[in-house]
Amino acid sequence: MSIPASLEFDTIIVGAGSAGCLLANRLSADPKHRVLLLEAGGEDDWFWIKIPVGYLYTIANPRTDWCFKTEPDLGLNQRSIHYARGRVIGGSSSINAMIYMRGQASDYARWAELTGDSRWAWDTTLKTYKSLENYFAGANAWHGDQGEMRVEQPRVQWEILDAWRKAAQEQGIPAIEEFNRGDNEGCAYFLMTQKKGVRWSMADAYLHPIRHRQNLTILTKAQVLQLNLIPTQPQTQNNPQQQKNAWYGAAWEVSGLDLLHAGSRVTAHAKDQVILSAGSIGSPQLLQVSGIGAHHHLDAIGVKTKVDLSGVGENLQDHLQIRTVYQVENCKTVNTLYKNWFTRIGMGLEYAFKRTGPLTMPPSTLGAFTKSDPSQPTANIEWHVQPLSLPKFGEPLHPFNAITPSVCNLRPSSRGWVRAKSADAQIDPQIQCNYLSTPEDLKVAVDSLRITREIMDSQALKPYAPKEVLPGIHLQSEQDLEHAARDLGTTIFHPVSTCAMGKVDARGQVDNPHTVLDSECRVRGVARLRVIDASAMPCITSGNTNAPVMLIAETIARQILAQR
Repeated sequence: MSIPASLEFDTIIVGAGSAGCLLANRLSADPKHRVLLLEAGGEDDWFWIKIPVGYLYTIANPRTDWCFKTEPDLGLNQRSIHYARGRVIGGSSSINAMIYMRGQASDYARWAELTGDSRWAWDTTLKTYKSLENYFAGANAWHGDQGEMRVEQPRVQWEILDAWRKAAQEQGIPAIEEFNRGDNEGCAYFLMTQKKGVRWSMADAYLHPIRHRQNLTILTKAQVLQLNLIPTQPQTQNNPQQQKNAWYGAAWEVSGLDLLHAGSRVTAHAKDQVILSAGSIGSPQLLQVSGIGAHHHLDAIGVKTKVDLSGVGENLQDHLQIRTVYQVENCKTVNTLYKNWFTRIGMGLEYAFKRTGPLTMPPSTLGAFTKSDPSQPTANIEWHVQPLSLPKFGEPLHPFNAITPSVCNLRPSSRGWVRAKSADAQIDPQIQCNYLSTPEDLKVAVDSLRITREIMDSQALKPYAPKEVLPGIHLQSEQDLEHAARDLGTTIFHPVSTCAMGKVDARGQVDNPHTVLDSECRVRGVARLRVIDASAMPCITSGNTNAPVMLIAETIARQILAQR
């Protein structure tokens, strides 16, 4: 597609991921409003994107993944780890685990408290979630069926997972019907964003059905280089909508951006606003290379500071999963099914004709939530239980039957950061997670390993003779288990909060200097600029993060439309 060197639109959205697809849908509904949607990756037309088990091929593949690497992390015994982020239409929703998880009511109470905005409280967000859903069993008190996002149950069962669920129940973790009802304490099979055994990404739900709109322009393989800021214009200064929020008194406003497309540098102008939906890594980096961030960091990379915002790229939060592995007997797991050519062919035929079986399986189908100790106000650890095992991601499956009960701390106190390495947006930023950097997080890690062992030692699992492979039963002391957590810990791909929302008063003032956005995702000090993606979360939710990103995008889209 040949495009001119200069383009003009009403709204420009950077990133066709989980937030960007929904925003493009909602903001282009008015045929008079011109929307440009930019995606650095390509189209989502690869068959491995659609087949649920295809995540094995899409993650760590530059065709679909940014393939970021973290900095060596003291909390992981100086290991650097792969940090997958979707680089394709649909973003991370095209390569993720497809788990539909809202979090807990207490998460949203905290959001409302941190932003000073009751619209983020549970009662309101629950209504929004329901409006977005096309729930497989029809509408009820907890789900809706008139939305675009298809939500279904797993289409494969495993005897060993049923037994693990009974074992968890023996240890006081009740079997529940489902999560997503405000209190996730218990064990259940995950709901998934699938439709009849096929991945149902945000692009499938929100973008592809409306791509024909004449006022919507989508550019793929379009790398944004920088935002263009100009001194605030009189029409902006006098606009009531720019007052009494994070844009109040802004010295700068965004006029558009520069991008690289088909080898040419192109300038796109935005009449209304620019929305960054490039994710928790991409959005802060773009702000930084454009002169918005902590001045000492911008000085170090040779970028002139226009807006000194110390919180940009800071406050990185993520769920660290600790992957325990147990060899089992007297049951089937993916390990041996995949090793055998006859069963492998059978799995393929079952999927081709029925859209059922192991190929419909996300990384995990069974989950559990509980408290790591009684002092916790709500469930603070979560298991993702997999009927398979491998030494580490990207390596072959173990040659024996095994399961992987991965456990993660849902409310980590450790904080990391994302910082541009240079003024060139094409160079990957530094990602420092600082996992297990607080005593609280270390304690939760050790406690969660011990609870996992208690579950695996339950009567319900005795027929399967579980044998601990990782971390290894010889590791018993507090120090041993701390070291094991550092050795085994890896991301579960939930980075958030690097451009966090916070309280902003009527004159644009804040009580937390690290606040980047107000409660409507407006960037402090830069008029007509928003960040709408996982980086906007005031704090991480208790569970998988794709659904909360959907919630943020829908909530802010409604507010934008109400102000037109």
